[in-house]
Amino acid sequence: MSARRRREAHAIYLIPGFFGFTNLGRFRYFIHVDRFLRERLAARGVSARVHVVPTHPTASLPTRAALVVDALAHTPPRRGEGVHLVGHSTGGVDARLVVSPGVALPTKHDVERFAGRVRSVVGVSSPQHGTPLAAYLATRRGQRRLALLSLATSYVLRFGHLPLTALVSLAALFAREESRREGTLLDDLSQQLLADFSLARRRAVARLLRDVFEDQSLLLQLTPEGMDLFAATVRDRPGVRYGSVVTRSRPPGVATTLAAGFDAGAQAIHAIYRTIYRLAAQTREGAAPEPSAAQRRALVAAFGKLPGAHVNDGIVPTRAQVHGRVLAAVRGDHLDVIGHFNDPATDPPHYDWLTTGSGFDRKRFEAVWDRVLDFLLQ
Repeated sequence: MSARRRREAHAIYLIPGFFGFTNLGRFRYFIHVDRFLRERLAARGVSARVHVVPTHPTASLPTRAALVVDALAHTPPRRGEGVHLVGHSTGGVDARLVVSPGVALPTKHDVERFAGRVRSVVGVSSPQHGTPLAAYLATRRGQRRLALLSLATSYVLRFGHLPLTALVSLAALFAREESRREGTLLDDLSQQLLADFSLARRRAVARLLRDVFEDQSLLLQLTPEGMDLFAATVRDRPGVRYGSVVTRSRPPGVATTLAAGFDAGAQAIHAIYRTIYRLAAQTREGAAPEPSAAQRRALVAAFGKLPGAHVNDGIVPTRAQVHGRVLAAVRGDHLDVIGHFNDPATDPPHYDWLTTGSGFDRKRFEAVWDRVLDFLLQ
């Protein structure tokens, strides 16, 4: 490593995505990424600070982007530090909005002052061109399921698995059409899951769910149609390098069902995955622009061929995630890539949120984030 690289200082801001909780008691959204980056930066002899941006799970893109600016203001970059914004899921879209020249955001801080310091922006599994799943979640039925998914995700990542009775009920709710008893079933299931949390964690989860119910502006904005408008109005900032990490999971079918094994809980989670994958696959041809020659080469090299419009990671269409240089294109689901895959033997343990049969593991996780670091420090 050159002497110049050792002297340079960097500030990396991690921006959470759709599920948006920064900290629920002991569980942190970026716990694995944060720890890995700090260890790798120290091993490389790089002076760097890593910050996690507090955000709102489903507020509008301008509101979320303003929270990124507020975080930059509260932890101001030091003189000579290169600033890097790394967003997972919607966090990658927030980062693009922050640095767009001339953007007006609902914050008291001078946006241009901080945006002008940014050197690079990376979106990880980000819906740069929207996701059809957002349109479903914007419905009355979808909104309640979003809140329940948020609760179930926090439970799995805290305890490692959902109770079997809760899993069966959750899978049934995603599989069936709306019924008169649905509200009661949702309430009963929520209470069952919350009962296992400590008082402090129940309060944290309650705040998360309140935020989800009170402001869901983000949902309509993340539809493919909403992101068409975003793409037409938001410009890349000259001098800033843009990169993306692109993910795709295995389409649900016989192979993924067999990969889930004979565990009843895993099969119930896989049933939920089948439903949300199908919703995210309802993407029209042309919803995302044709990739550039370099982007196409990266996708074909990783996946064997250019993914079709319907291919997704369980949340976001794969081709909708492409913006700027493709840093990594991997087979993994939407949360695998930030460390939430099945590997409970590590410390802290990695817990999977969906049974997708992706085969994502620690080796792939480290390879992805090494590539992201290479790009940031370039």
